[in-house]
Amino acid sequence: MRHDIPVVMPYRLDLTVSVLRRLPTNIVDVLTPDGRYLRALGGPRPVVISVRQLRSDQLAVTIEGDAGEELRALETVRRILGADRDLSRFTRAAGAIPWLRPWEEQMRGVKPPRYPTLWEACANAIVFQQVSLFAASAIMCRLIEALGESFTSAGTQLYSFPTAQSVLGATDPGLLAAGLSAAKLATLRRVAEALASGALDEAVLEERSSPEATALLCRIKGIGPWTAAVILLRGLGRLDVFPANDTSVVRNLVLAGASTNVDLGATLDTLGPERGMLYYHLLLARLAARGEVSVDSSIGVSQTRPPSF
Repeated sequence: MRHDIPVVMPYRLDLTVSVLRRLPTNIVDVLTPDGRYLRALGGPRPVVISVRQLRSDQLAVTIEGDAGEELRALETVRRILGADRDLSRFTRAAGAIPWLRPWEEQMRGVKPPRYPTLWEACANAIVFQQVSLFAASAIMCRLIEALGESFTSAGTQLYSFPTAQSVLGATDPGLLAAGLSAAKLATLRRVAEALASGALDEAVLEERSSPEATALLCRIKGIGPWTAAVILLRGLGRLDVFPANDTSVVRNLVLAGASTNVDLGATLDTLGPERGMLYYHLLLARLAARGEVSVDSSIGVSQTRPPSF
């Protein structure tokens, strides 16, 4: 099943998928050397989605699997890849910051991605707490391989993200063997139980302001302000939050063109309700420094380095 879905321009699939993935070692969100984004959506009727950007104003989506899942798959693509997000306010705000303006111009077209479920947002935020990106990515890969469903599409191995139920059903020794600390395992279980009972609900969070949603998330032991901000940003698409207490922020600011004494608070004030986009631009600065994304704004075949499987 092939569909074309429109995007709010400017749009770059390669950059959007890169900030979604964080690292090329991500085995759920796959970016192929020829520029396709692949993802398996698990469940009783699983499907595999393949997305390419052949035109600047639309994405070409191919769906492999049950035709009855077509609408779910297309809505998931729009959500994950930020197809409908208009960032004109961020562009104007970034233009008022001398060091950020040229970087934003080079990376224009990146959209804020969003995990398909609140559970996936919570699980990622918890696993990535207080460890390096590489260490957290390795732990997450082991969890996914142990608990996710495996698929093969056109010779590429894919995994669906483990469900909250699969984590609740797994043994502690099995989860700890993946590299989780006892504290993070306990937090994951608390979140999974809260989702199962309805104590934590995405629709409720959507209705609340970001400060109120943060307070609700922080009621769960093991979730603090930084983790809550990442959940709101990556899970609910809230751009009015910024995970400021991150040890890599200052280093990435320099990579993006800022001086070592830049006033982060003033920058966030200038960006206002679009401040969350700075998080993605700083992530892009780190990826660009490693040669994993390109500043080339041409579309079509991805400009990213081929991933390692």
